Amino acid sequence: MSMLLLPPSSSRSMAPPPALRSPRAPISPRTESPRRHAIARCDTSRTTPRISETEPTLAQPSAPVQGATAPLVQALKSTAAQDVSCFHFPGHNRGKAAPSSMLDLIGAGAFSHDLPELPELDDLFYPNGVILDAQNQAAQLFGSSKTWFLVNGSTCGIQAAVMATCCHGDYIVVPRNCHISVISALVLSGAVPKYIVPEYNSAWDIAGGITPSQVDKALKELEKDDKKVGAVLVTSPTYHGICSDVQCIVDVCHPLHIPVIVDEAHGAHFRFHHSFPSTAIEQGADLAVQSTHKVLNSLTQSSMLHMAGGLVDADKVSQCLQLLQSSSPSYLLLSSLDAARAQLSENAKSFDEPVAMALETRDQLMVIPGLSVLDLSCFASDFPAIDPLRVTLSASDLHLSGYEADDILEEHQIVCELVGTQAVTFAVNLGTRRQDVQKLVQCAKHLSDKYISANGSRFSKHNYVCSPLDKFSVKLTPREAFFTKKRRVCMEDSLGEICGELICPYPPGIPVLIPGEVVTQDSLSYLINVRDQGMTISGAADGELNSIMVCNL
Repeated sequence: MSMLLLPPSSSRSMAPPPALRSPRAPISPRTESPRRHAIARCDTSRTTPRISETEPTLAQPSAPVQGATAPLVQALKSTAAQDVSCFHFPGHNRGKAAPSSMLDLIGAGAFSHDLPELPELDDLFYPNGVILDAQNQAAQLFGSSKTWFLVNGSTCGIQAAVMATCCHGDYIVVPRNCHISVISALVLSGAVPKYIVPEYNSAWDIAGGITPSQVDKALKELEKDDKKVGAVLVTSPTYHGICSDVQCIVDVCHPLHIPVIVDEAHGAHFRFHHSFPSTAIEQGADLAVQSTHKVLNSLTQSSMLHMAGGLVDADKVSQCLQLLQSSSPSYLLLSSLDAARAQLSENAKSFDEPVAMALETRDQLMVIPGLSVLDLSCFASDFPAIDPLRVTLSASDLHLSGYEADDILEEHQIVCELVGTQAVTFAVNLGTRRQDVQKLVQCAKHLSDKYISANGSRFSKHNYVCSPLDKFSVKLTPREAFFTKKRRVCMEDSLGEICGELICPYPPGIPVLIPGEVVTQDSLSYLINVRDQGMTISGAADGELNSIMVCNL
């Protein structure tokens, strides 16, 4: 459950924080890789060092303080090893009463380490021991001034960032292809969205990022209407790896004292190889939310929120997280964040092999007849970078939709990250093996050979999809629509009504209809299309989309 704002408990005596690990040695100047997508078009001088350029220091670390390599992991291990009589939660009592089916599934070790907030394990909301130590070491590694560990996923980080920067009635500039967590943040905060429509490629059915000029235009329109702006939120990278020019967006916003929030859920790895795009914090963002569990290696649902600069009140962020996060945080999730950070600290070359495999795979897929690989040339906008670990493949020239291509690949035990109407996306990560990417390439060749022969032609016309994002009309704010009385209507009767629910194909989690928007023919057509192709629809009361909840005005 989530807890209210309360003062620290005086009944719990907290141990003094262990000594922090010594700061890293001075970092050598950056040397750019020919593959690196640098962002250097703005007149700025940000020089946050990148971890992959600190190889001498990280390859030969100084002797760590006892337990300081992963302080939270060490504390959890020590506590679980105690021979004590337990009269505390959880009820499985360190595994003694664990369900046998779960013991068979995950083993006794997971239960023995599934502990509550005991004094020696610190307090997530008022850390002054091992959690504080672990978060400080994460901040040092990720280049932030402060880092919070999140156990409710990046969703609660996005929500806290918006709530900490926007009061009820404040405007926030957001891309229309934002994640559903942003919409929930608008409902919670009462902030009013000023949407920016990203560039959309209909042949791929994929939206890109937003540009600094779009942000500048939106802010000038709000200034002209005398509207107060609480923040600008940018999604970078997108699910497909497209990065916006965060640095130049920051340069638009900061002279106006407007903080920049970056949903960097898919870019937690960017600081750890010279071929990766620059991180949001490196580019001057004020708050960046990262899903450490995606490309990095913490447990699912664990994330981090990073802060830099002085535009955002850190105490307000902490208060918001206390409202949003569970009062019974999982120490398995928390310690996995600490362990992931420690693993990255110990090996500066962690991503050398994944990057090499991803680039080779991309090059091999691009030359297979009938297949296409998404890259920056698919967009007219000057987006600065694309994540090299995200490989998006289209077989539309083989008369295959993304769903059909995925079904065929799955028959060969290839499991992708994301399926769309026109493309399939693969995420290369630290656990990807060379045999895995070789198998992907071989299956893609088989796909090409089979369907070029079956169709008698190498190429076909693209099945262009109408954008679900660019034609929308907002009648109510998301918060107003969320709390308004609703009624259920048939799909065919919903045209022109005000949508009362968030309707979103998931993944990727980009809403097609947002509470408060007018239901349009384009949005209905798109939703029916993806529904009929088997995509899961999230947020709608009727998951089959035979009906829609609309506002009863």
